[in-house]
Amino acid sequence: MMRGLVWCVGWAALGIAGAALGMTQVAGCGGSETDRTIVVGSKNFTEQVILGELLAQQIEARTDLRVARKLNLGGTFICHQALMAGQIGAYVEYTGTALTAILQLPPSSDSETVFRTVQEAYRTRFRLEWLPPLGFNNTFAIIIRREDADRLGVKTISQLAAHTPRLRAAFGYEFLERPDGFPGLSRSYGLRFAEAPRVMDLALTYQALADRKVDVIAGDSTNGLITKLGLFVLTDDKRYFPSYHAAPVMSGAVLARFPELREAVSALAGAITDEEMRRLNYLVDGERRAVKDVVKEFRAANRR
Repeated sequence: MMRGLVWCVGWAALGIAGAALGMTQVAGCGGSETDRTIVVGSKNFTEQVILGELLAQQIEARTDLRVARKLNLGGTFICHQALMAGQIGAYVEYTGTALTAILQLPPSSDSETVFRTVQEAYRTRFRLEWLPPLGFNNTFAIIIRREDADRLGVKTISQLAAHTPRLRAAFGYEFLERPDGFPGLSRSYGLRFAEAPRVMDLALTYQALADRKVDVIAGDSTNGLITKLGLFVLTDDKRYFPSYHAAPVMSGAVLARFPELREAVSALAGAITDEEMRRLNYLVDGERRAVKDVVKEFRAANRR
């Protein structure tokens, strides 16, 4: 999930050297409007494209800077390298991803400590700045049907534990194997299911839950299917899962040159709850709304 001429649009993903300080020539890849243009990037999935567009519209609305969009660049490492190389000036990253994938440190559920750790490490090692988190945490989530949550009177994983001997679970292979997945979760909460959890492709588990083929799954906490299918995310009351709070990451050189960016982007701090991110994802994936329109409506409703 990049379109257009390779030289004009694909250069960041291909590792071709870009313009300094996260700026690019945007007038036909050869014009002169380079002085006050910020390049905003994103990873290659719906939530990231929404967040990239949110940064772009925020900068356009709150400053007199121009914005070039380089969305759908690729995965974590492509976006990080593009930011390091000055091919983009900003994108949204997740604290837990930065901690484990970029900094190669162990996962942690202490969100404040994780943020401080990645903020300081990025500043000193990469000259990149983490701005305040957007508010939501896209981590693992234990999910059941909403009607079952109401019927059983459960809101937390601890409350669910008493009922698991009568429930069937399905998890993705990665969740069953990784150390911060099911093995540790079952020990932490004392989960004992009616049978061994099924191994199922993560993308299929949401519909399987809605169709009553299983009763419990582990998914992404901000997935739009949670809203679409009437599912319920249980609170991780023991804070077992790592913290994956989303926050803008920007080039320190860009911020130094255009200090107005810090205030403009920081105005988004705390603006998006987990539930709101699910709703935005659903509007794009479930209702096939245009990302630009969804973001514009969100900003208008929240006066951002």
